[in-house]
Amino acid sequence: MNDDLLVINDAIIEYNSYERFLGYSVDIFHHGLNERKKLYALSIKALESKTQNVVNNWVCQWNKMQYGLSNYTWKEEQCLIANEKTIYAKSKIDNLEKLLKKSKFIDYQIDWDLMANLAEFPEINPESSLDSQLKILVYPIRPDIIPYLRKPMKDDIEYKINESFFDKIFPFLKGKKVNKAEQLYLDDLHQWESNNTLIDDQNQSNLTKYEEELSVVKKEESLILAKFHDDMESYKQRLSDYKCKQEAHRFSIQKFKNDYYNGNSEAIISYCELVLINSEYPFDFCKELFLEYNPSNGLLIIEYQLPQIEMLPKIKEVKYFALKDDFKETFLSEIQISKIYDVVLYQIALRSIREIYEADTISAINMVVFNGWVRAINKATGKEENNCILSIQTNKKEFLEIDLRNVDPKVCFKNLKGVAASKLCNLTPIQPLINISKEDKRFITNNEVLDNVDNSQNLASMNWEDFEHLIREIFEKEFKSSGGEVKITQASRDGGVDAVAFDPDPIRGGKIVIQAKRYTNTVGVSAVRDLYGTLMNEGATKGILVTTADYGSDAYDFAKGKPITLLNGANLLFLLEKHGYHARIDIKEAKKLINEQV
Repeated sequence: MNDDLLVINDAIIEYNSYERFLGYSVDIFHHGLNERKKLYALSIKALESKTQNVVNNWVCQWNKMQYGLSNYTWKEEQCLIANEKTIYAKSKIDNLEKLLKKSKFIDYQIDWDLMANLAEFPEINPESSLDSQLKILVYPIRPDIIPYLRKPMKDDIEYKINESFFDKIFPFLKGKKVNKAEQLYLDDLHQWESNNTLIDDQNQSNLTKYEEELSVVKKEESLILAKFHDDMESYKQRLSDYKCKQEAHRFSIQKFKNDYYNGNSEAIISYCELVLINSEYPFDFCKELFLEYNPSNGLLIIEYQLPQIEMLPKIKEVKYFALKDDFKETFLSEIQISKIYDVVLYQIALRSIREIYEADTISAINMVVFNGWVRAINKATGKEENNCILSIQTNKKEFLEIDLRNVDPKVCFKNLKGVAASKLCNLTPIQPLINISKEDKRFITNNEVLDNVDNSQNLASMNWEDFEHLIREIFEKEFKSSGGEVKITQASRDGGVDAVAFDPDPIRGGKIVIQAKRYTNTVGVSAVRDLYGTLMNEGATKGILVTTADYGSDAYDFAKGKPITLLNGANLLFLLEKHGYHARIDIKEAKKLINEQV
């Protein structure tokens, strides 16, 4: 298959409006099949597996459409391809009508362990390639020392004379032999010395060449080891950063899980959004959601952006015409598409409600309101509109008694008192049964308290809500010079976000979460861990923890190397002084006052 036909974009991390982790997503395209999908998964491994399955199916389908059997004629082969395209088109339509039946066998509960596990560090340890790099080096063999020749000795046999009878009679004859033997010895001795000099020179030459070759290899080895050392240090740093990211990710997921099981409204909303976002459909559409949860009655309102009718597959049949040597596509009629569109939207509504109820492991959801919206061009005005076209309210007990595998989606919807026009394809707007407020309800009206602070004010005994407003005000002044904005959240005493700063500075700016602790005791590491988890959940660039007391050594150790600033009582007084405000912190006085109140 031509690689240009298949496009797989990089995976991205998805977050919701509360900056909670929703998983990973990837967009994939097949230009030959004209298919596009956006896949979601709770982990990179799961996303890779899903992507591979879709790609394999696409490749198989494309191959069927492109390559016939060799023993067929051209016409027969093209007819087979047309038939495969028809089967593929019909299967896509058939899948649309079975959204409820196929979803029955899916477990919608969130796998926290899967979500908490990131993929293994993708880089290869440089140590794995060091040996192979060193093995390439060819080390010279140290030359053997050429030994000296044996030194001639006077008593060697070749220097001895054989004394004859005449030598005894004529001494001069013996003298000649002695002189000749002596001269032979001296000549051999001289030759031996010359040969040894040559051997010394050869040994030195061999050793010099060896040392030069060894020096070259040692230099190459040093370069390899130096690069390895640098690569290893860099690798260790990236690995450490990755592990820190993993730790933060697992911590944020654990906090998310704890918040959910503790009934935290924001966590319940994020959990439900996670369920709906990761729900798979046989055709692609961008899931835009907005949820609201009322803990007092267990009501969940879902604002769901439904797919447009143009997003549905429309090919009904493909035929091959031999005379033109071309394929012709037959499309569904507008009436057929409209009927399928209505069925699909009713199924999405019913299936989404069931997904929420079945995933509700803590029984937090007693009732669901599903409002389905469609964004489309108004043919009368030519302007884009976003209208609610269906709305349904169900309670859990009533809904779970329904066997969705055997229902008519529209009849079931109407039986549950759902509200919609007779034909959804007309996009007739209706009034939602219950509206949802899209304001961020965490932010509240500011309460100005800073101007009333003076030297008589002991911050350690200040009303805790006023203290949070004071922190918001002083940071508002701190960020004012750079055009920043600070908002205070609803008082909760739950360790959440007390204020959020938005710093527009392109380098050091971003979203900054601030927590205020009006404490009289040392702040332990748990508070800093909570801030770090909040920082990750909010998708913030920095976290600031402010207290009237001080922090333990474990708190400072945990904050080291993380985007967290710890401000103790002395730091807070300095910040107030910086902006012209004078106050004091007396821990003993505050403790005494608290004891008296108790």
